Amino acid sequence: MQKQPPTKSGPKKEDVIGSETVLEKIRRKTPWILGNKLRKPKVNFPKFKLPRLSLPMPSRSISIIGVFIILFILQTGIAYLVVRKPPALGANSAGDPIFIIESINEAFIIESIVASMLIILCSTGFIFLYRASKYIYDRKMAITILTIGILLILITFVALQYIISVKTGN
Repeated sequence: MQKQPPTKSGPKKEDVIGSETVLEKIRRKTPWILGNKLRKPKVNFPKFKLPRLSLPMPSRSISIIGVFIILFILQTGIAYLVVRKPPALGANSAGDPIFIIESINEAFIIESIVASMLIILCSTGFIFLYRASKYIYDRKMAITILTIGILLILITFVALQYIISVKTGN
């Protein structure tokens, strides 16, 4: 078998591998379904280039710090503190300072801030759990980071449970 020399118009479509569209393949294998009447229109859509605004991106650690600051502000209950205007601290009948109001519906400002700090510490513990998985080849470092993460989570859980038990009067 001899190869046919290419013509002036170039190689035929059958000679180019992968040049057949899906519709042409279906039509070739099943001519009785689509027949020669159905053709896929070839439409050239214009390519629009939208102007790009290039802003410098902050580093990953600055972004995480920003997210933590926003979470801290939201978890503090800033809306509650602005609307209700609670006192920063209180005192009992003997004049001793109290930090936690024994009511679920009320809170001191310091109580909200402490609860928010505890939630942030718990979130940091979960980040340590995640970071421990990055030290798969350094077992001692992974166990150290894992232990710190678990301790942070447990300590904050116990502290938040204590605050809730004082607020409910148990």
